Amino acid sequence: MRTPVAVHPLVSPWGRFGLYSFFIDAAEPAIVDTGIASSPAEGMMPALEAIGRRIEDVRWILLTHGHIDHIGGAYALWELTGRRARVVIHEADAPLLRSRRAHVDEYLSGRAQYVQDPDGEAKLTAATNAVISGEMEPTLLVRGGESIPLGGGVTVSVHSIPGHTPGSVAYVLDGQNDVFVGDAVQVHGAANGFPGFVDPAAYRSSLEYLRDEVRPGHLYLGHPYRRGDGTPYGVELDAEQAREALQGSLDIEARVNNAACASLTLGLQDTDSPYSPFAPAAKELGYEGDPRLEPSPFFTTLHGYRTSLDHLIEDEETTTHG
Repeated sequence: MRTPVAVHPLVSPWGRFGLYSFFIDAAEPAIVDTGIASSPAEGMMPALEAIGRRIEDVRWILLTHGHIDHIGGAYALWELTGRRARVVIHEADAPLLRSRRAHVDEYLSGRAQYVQDPDGEAKLTAATNAVISGEMEPTLLVRGGESIPLGGGVTVSVHSIPGHTPGSVAYVLDGQNDVFVGDAVQVHGAANGFPGFVDPAAYRSSLEYLRDEVRPGHLYLGHPYRRGDGTPYGVELDAEQAREALQGSLDIEARVNNAACASLTLGLQDTDSPYSPFAPAAKELGYEGDPRLEPSPFFTTLHGYRTSLDHLIEDEETTTHG
């Protein structure tokens, strides 16, 4: 029986919350997620030096999804490894690694419809230029089902868990069931106090898959997500905490689902409310956070329910008239 592989959280500061990456101390070391442009040099390098490791020796960069606070440091980290590390991302989120503009287009097609900030596009363009260290082509595109060898008989299996983004994945350290999910387990959200996901049905299904099939021995989160009472989990959860967080995420999704469906059934109306046109849903959920504060999970998520309902109606009309 091999010695368990050590996992070390690597934190770097940014805005309202720290950015977390994880170092897998295998023969071919891996870092899961990369923070923003400054994270490798200012957060990862000194943290690795403190445990007697070198950033130059990292051989795998495993990206859980394509958001800027997870892929922003990928190019910089790759450079620090002498361009020897292999960069892995799901094919559905790869455009966000290849192009800064893809992040702006995602914003414009979703939450920008509700935030009503005339400078929103310019602000996000500036943010992507500042926090994404470089556009790059991934070394390896995954879909789920792959096995990544980290040397010495250590492998990481890739599991597709869409919902937070289309290309969210879990990396499972085989044999010890350490599971790295990025932002795919939202509970009640992080700093903004609301869970963020673009595809409600996929998010729900992925949570059930993690709970019932993967069953994490340890669950590693991208941020300190919050319970219903506002107290944060850490980013390293044991098996019991993982079950609690997964079930809690499912419970809040069910509440958001009910509130969203009720609001959509009533018909969306533009009002002076900052939650417009989803003010009834915010009231039902008791949500009093600022919905305009990036990454605007309230609008991202409610837009996801709206889009899902629109697709359902389109499918029914196609079936009826087909």
